[in-house]
Amino acid sequence: MPACVPTRHDHSSRSSRSPRSSGIKRPHSPPPPHRGGRFRIAGTDVSASITVFLLAIPMSLGLAVAMDAPLEAGLISAAVGGIVAGLLGGTPLQVSGPSAGLTVVTAELIQVYGWRTTCAITIGAGLLQILLGSLRAARSALAVSPAIVHGTLAGIGVAIALAQLHIVLGGSPESSAVSNALTLPARLEQVVPAAPLIGGLTVVILVLWPRIPGRPGRIMRRVPAALVSVAVATAVAAFAAPSIARVDLPSWRSHALPEMPQGPVLGLATAVFTMMLVASLESLLAAIAVDKLAADRNSERSADLPGPGSGPPASPPVKRSDFDRELRAQGIANAVSGLLGGLAVSGGAVRSSANVRAGATSRASTVLHGVWVLLATGLLVTALEWIPLAALGALVMVVGIQMVNFAHIRNVHRHREFLVYGATISGVLLFGVLKGVAIGIAAAVAVALHRLARTRITVTEQGGQHLVVVRGQLTFLAVPRLNRTLGQLPQDADVLVELDGFFIDHAAYEMIQDWSNAHAAHGGRVFFAGRSGGRIAEPPSAALSCCRPWTPWRNHHCHDRSDPAGLSASAGPTEPAGTITDPAPSPAPGATDSPAPLHSGAIPTPPTSDGTDSTGGTDSTDSTDGTDRTDATDSTDGTTITGAAPSGQPHTGTEHAGTQHAATQPPALSTGGSTGGSTDYTPDHDAAPARRTGGQRLVSGLSAFQRDTAPLVREELARLAREGQRPSQLFITCADSRLVTSMITASGPGDLFTVRNIGNLVPPPHSERGDDSVGAAIEYAVDVLGVDSITVCGHSGCGAMNALLGAGPDTPNTPLWRWLRHGVPSLKRMASKRHAWARISGRLPADEVEQLCLTNVVQQLDHLRAHGSVARRLAEGTLQLHGMYFHVAEAQSYLLTEGIGAGHGIDEVFDRVGPSAPYDPYEPAELARTSA
Repeated sequence: MPACVPTRHDHSSRSSRSPRSSGIKRPHSPPPPHRGGRFRIAGTDVSASITVFLLAIPMSLGLAVAMDAPLEAGLISAAVGGIVAGLLGGTPLQVSGPSAGLTVVTAELIQVYGWRTTCAITIGAGLLQILLGSLRAARSALAVSPAIVHGTLAGIGVAIALAQLHIVLGGSPESSAVSNALTLPARLEQVVPAAPLIGGLTVVILVLWPRIPGRPGRIMRRVPAALVSVAVATAVAAFAAPSIARVDLPSWRSHALPEMPQGPVLGLATAVFTMMLVASLESLLAAIAVDKLAADRNSERSADLPGPGSGPPASPPVKRSDFDRELRAQGIANAVSGLLGGLAVSGGAVRSSANVRAGATSRASTVLHGVWVLLATGLLVTALEWIPLAALGALVMVVGIQMVNFAHIRNVHRHREFLVYGATISGVLLFGVLKGVAIGIAAAVAVALHRLARTRITVTEQGGQHLVVVRGQLTFLAVPRLNRTLGQLPQDADVLVELDGFFIDHAAYEMIQDWSNAHAAHGGRVFFAGRSGGRIAEPPSAALSCCRPWTPWRNHHCHDRSDPAGLSASAGPTEPAGTITDPAPSPAPGATDSPAPLHSGAIPTPPTSDGTDSTGGTDSTDSTDGTDRTDATDSTDGTTITGAAPSGQPHTGTEHAGTQHAATQPPALSTGGSTGGSTDYTPDHDAAPARRTGGQRLVSGLSAFQRDTAPLVREELARLAREGQRPSQLFITCADSRLVTSMITASGPGDLFTVRNIGNLVPPPHSERGDDSVGAAIEYAVDVLGVDSITVCGHSGCGAMNALLGAGPDTPNTPLWRWLRHGVPSLKRMASKRHAWARISGRLPADEVEQLCLTNVVQQLDHLRAHGSVARRLAEGTLQLHGMYFHVAEAQSYLLTEGIGAGHGIDEVFDRVGPSAPYDPYEPAELARTSA
């Protein structure tokens, strides 16, 4: 089996890491969660469950009163939601129970179909949730616009508040929100003082309790405000208003169970779908909120810890929600609750947030809360019957008001979707939940179409140049107006068209293209710019060759050529000037690279107005690392490659037939049978033309990093700065600019401890020409950082190996050649008959340069084993050595077989790494899978 490619890890369970299994965990490798064992209950979970229980009792009774349902049904749904959904759910810290969002829906169903049929509808909604969760459709439900979702919940909250206001005033609510609003003046005329006073007292305590300042406030806030408000209101009502309406819990013997639904099939199906939709949306939104609360809590706790070795260990992070599992669990809970005669169940943001803030760490708190509710239904009936209905109505009214979240309103307004939000609220209040959602969706579609069709076109003249700014999406609807605007411009004028949008359809594209060609035919010039003012090159395929997701690694400079306007001018009807040419095609598998010369060549002068430089050649660009690139001669076939860039890299200059570079061709460091020329070549720096300096290039790159990349990695780098580096691999490779270690190993900050030198050489310890810099890096990585593996990576077309092949006895005594003598053992190994030739699996080496590159990797691994710290760790079995070969032209990695990497193999074979290689070959599960 091939050795492991150094990659960025998400887990660290490896058979070869026994000494580190009990030490400090890696920042990139959290330990796997505990599997198996009994159901563990932490002390924080017990205290959190009691807090949520004290909140759930009054909430459950209040919601049952608001729905005009049997009061014991609220307690049943709270117990079932806690136990069933808590055990099976995909969000461990979410607390489920009777839903405030379903208050309006359930109240309407009870009035239309009766209580027992409503229980059957609840069962049907639960079964539908189970089906959708099994189909993995949970995330699809979240694809609805947030303005519609929050507008629906806000509309339900307003309807709840209007209904409960009647109870607070001592009356009974009407069947709809509109009726509750219309009958409110008459209710105020018949008000009895006792109920409003008890309700007002409950509201005051609910509002002020979380705002008690100081240390006493922090202690008192551990008791839920809902429990305190209802308890105080109950105590005051017992003395001040003994005749006030109170909770009346009927005998369990008369508890109603579901019956077969009776009524029109379409109406029943609509009821099931509506209940499922609201319950699912509320549960999934609550799950997202719980994930955020848990993440914020873990971040605060991590920030409070002064160091990794001080203070008690932090609680393990709670894994993120599995929405499909949560949806299935909610469906099972609804089916069970309906069978037992309970209310519909959904995840509640109020109960769940209280659970997280109380310190819950697992699903045990949710399950225990359900157990406490179940015990309370049998043991606290007498105490519960003292609670005034006005207090419960006030509690639910405040919950309904809180569903109208002003933070959501500001967010919706900032995204210009308040019209959708308002339409959804109005639809829910006027026509019901399902029709309100449909109205919100229609409003969202109308807003999207309006934005798509709305295009603003402005024309200004600046210094003889006409600026046409097109803001918005360009569709066929905007074509007539844009065509009329462009047709009014002078035919021989210079026009800059700035396209500030994200979409252009076929009709608009053809119109712009035809106008651009016609304008250029009449002597005018056309420039195209994007949102940032940067040029747009055509055709699109060429533009895409410059802008790819991996552009930061690319050795190209699309914007380095001088352009007075900063843009590419249209030079003709078919192909604008400044077009970025496609990159050179990648060679076929097995093709070899030209060894990178170790001397820099002369730089051609910049292009003149006719596109050629002062020496008659075309313009050329430089590599990102500042190494000057020039034309290379391929001696294998005697042909000259004009303006050739390194393999796999694009040409950035426009080539003209009949032109050649006059710059001197620099030879490689030594001939080696590949290139001609002497080794004493010195580039003519005086002849080098003016070009963009390395300092300018550096500043430009740094600015791009600060603008684009730094905001994305700042948090990770801050954590690494705080915790220190803990890389898992030492990566020794060549200094060749074509090797980007982070790209080819898919690693990130803190993963690799990298040593780069010419030829990826590892000098043997205690040699006459030993190099302490490499040895020091090895010792530091192995003994101080405690890396788990060391990789020696060679590559195709290595200039150092090519120089070794052509070295003679008269090589100069320069620092470069003194360093390359460490590669002489690789030459001897390749010539020796005692060692098998290193090769790539399935084919022989393409030439002697590739043969030496492969042999050198194996030889440097032998040098590596001679270092004392490496030998000690290898003997302990806590370190692994890997050999790697990267073929630049193929963009393909090859790994030395495991036996050779361990030092006891027979055949030196490099195996190809495919795209479906196991993520971590040393993970036990992966070993079992790959061996099978």
